[in-house]
Amino acid sequence: MRKNFTDVDLNRSVGNLLRLGVILSVLTSMIGFIKLFLEGFEMPKKYTSLDVGSSSEKVWGQFWHSLCAGEGMAIIQLGILILIITPLMRIVFALIGYLKEKDYVYVVISSIVLAIMAISFFTGYAH
Repeated sequence: MRKNFTDVDLNRSVGNLLRLGVILSVLTSMIGFIKLFLEGFEMPKKYTSLDVGSSSEKVWGQFWHSLCAGEGMAIIQLGILILIITPLMRIVFALIGYLKEKDYVYVVISSIVLAIMAISFFTGYAH
């Protein structure tokens, strides 16, 4: 017989998700740091060459290209990206848990929070 999904199960699942996200982020960043150290990283001599005003598509394209090439800095950035995405996944996990519990007030609240975070993420501008 199948047991019901309770608040304790939801809290345990969310806690495990957050723990896993942080551990994965730290491990990824440490691998990137070691790779960067082995590559012999040097600080840029001219900061104007970093293209501060470049478009979002160019930045993401450059990130994915660097990551596929296995560059240490891109691996560290991936670790930071995992750390940023972890709380977002917590909201998604909680939303699924509230749906299983049939707690529709919290489903609506979690949906609103998720929508606000998505709008902020996709419409945000770097200064």
